[in-house]
Order: sequence, then C-alpha cells, then structure tokens
Amino acid sequence: MVILICLAILAIFFLVVMVVDCNRFVVRTYKCRMGKLKKDGRAVLLSDLHNKSFGKENERLLAAIDRIHPDMIWIAGDMYTCERGTDAHTAAAFVRRLSAKYPVYYGNGNHEQKTEELSQDFGDVYSVYFDQMEEAGVRHLVNEKVYLPEFNMEIYGSEISLDYYGKFKSARMDVDYLDRLLGRPEDSRVSVLIAHNPDYFPVYARWGADLVVSGHIHGGLMRVPLLGGAISPSLKLFPEFDGGEFKQGKATMILSRGLGTHTLPIRIFNPGELVVIEFCRQ
Repeated sequence: MVILICLAILAIFFLVVMVVDCNRFVVRTYKCRMGKLKKDGRAVLLSDLHNKSFGKENERLLAAIDRIHPDMIWIAGDMYTCERGTDAHTAAAFVRRLSAKYPVYYGNGNHEQKTEELSQDFGDVYSVYFDQMEEAGVRHLVNEKVYLPEFNMEIYGSEISLDYYGKFKSARMDVDYLDRLLGRPEDSRVSVLIAHNPDYFPVYARWGADLVVSGHIHGGLMRVPLLGGAISPSLKLFPEFDGGEFKQGKATMILSRGLGTHTLPIRIFNPGELVVIEFCRQ
C-alpha cells in the first residue's frame, strides 16, 4: 500500500511538472564572437512553436521579445503542426505581429515542408500561410540566402529532404549535398545557417557555416540530470544534440529546445525556450 501511495504521489508530481513546463518558457542567452562582423547585434531565435499560444495571441511571448530589443528574428521552423485539419492561424498571427516590428528570416522545418510536399493530404495550408508571411514582409528562405551588408552577414535557410528526418537512424549526408542546395559560403562574410535538423551539424560545419541555428529536438521532451534530453523525434535515446551550444571546428551551433509540443504533449524539466543570440566582433 505504501508503495502504491508513493507511486501515485510521484505520478502526480511529474504530471504537475509537465503541465507547468508545457505552459511556460524561459529566456536563454548565448554570445557568439565572429571576427568578420562589421558591427555587433542581437537576434531572437524561435523554433517549434507548433501553434502554441502563451497568453492571448501570444502576448506573453511578444512582450518578452520586445523587452530584448532584437535587431532581427530568426525562425528555425515548425511554427505550426503538420496534421490533418491543421490550422496555422495562431502561428501566422504571431509571426505577422513580429514582422511589423523586426526583420524576420524564416527557414522551414519538417512540418512546414510536409504540408507543402503532401498538399494532397493537407490542402493549401502551406501556400496560404506563406502568402501571409510574404504580405507581412517576412523573408522566407528555402535553400537561398540574404546578405545583410551592415553586419557583413549572409543568412541561409536550408530545406533538406524529408529522408533526413527518418526514425531510429540518420541518413548519410555529404557536404556536396549542401553545396548543391545552397552553394558555398563566402569566406569573407559571416555565414549563418538556419537548419531545422541539428543532427547534421558536423556536415554544416564542414560546409562552412560560422553559426548554425536549429530546433526540432524539443530538448528531448524530458531532461534527465547528467544525461540531458531523453529522446529525439527520430526516436534516439539521449541524442548528442538536444539543446544548447555546440562547437565543431570554427562553427558554433545554437540549438533551441523549442516552444511548443506536438503528438506527445510532454515537457518535463524542460520548459519552452526563447533564445537570444548576441553576436559580436572579436
């Protein structure tokens, strides 16, 4: 009887933590030094909102961003969820309000990509959503780049094949594949790569990215002390890249733990994350 009571208390504890963590977010700041910059700046990185709203019309999230005063917003995908009957209104309204205040650079995640490639299943969700993004002035980067001369920074948005999002194991990716998608970055400029899937960070680094910003992993759903995130969307236990800052040669990756959930509404010791990236000259 005592064991059953203890188990019940433990289950209630984890349930409460999960409910709380699914409905809050924290702000985490990273500093990246890049010698090729012309001037310092600040970006907010958003990913994996999955149509979540923090307060009415995401007022809590917008207020937090306004307090940060970013120079720009980087979106690393999955702002809405790919599911039958999906409604991207919450994400669209949020991004439009952001774009009215800040330059927004948007790279697709696998959920946006699926709604585009499988339009026979999901209708016109993708086209309607990104028509709204275009009208709002969002720069949607699908295997293309934009140059910001005031920072001497090129921002790339990559969209890799959905084959690279398989379960249990990662498909092999070569640098040549990125060359075909994106071309080669210029050594004289800072190269920022918005790449939703962080599993291929070593390849992004060899390609020549100075800074990679990613999402997708949701922090591993549950954070385990000393071990990190418990499971990735590809069903890998304790993935190497689960959230935070990583280094590979001269490249840095900032991996957001995301803001929302989908399919399994689980966040345990793993609140949503609003990421701030301070980039500065050395």
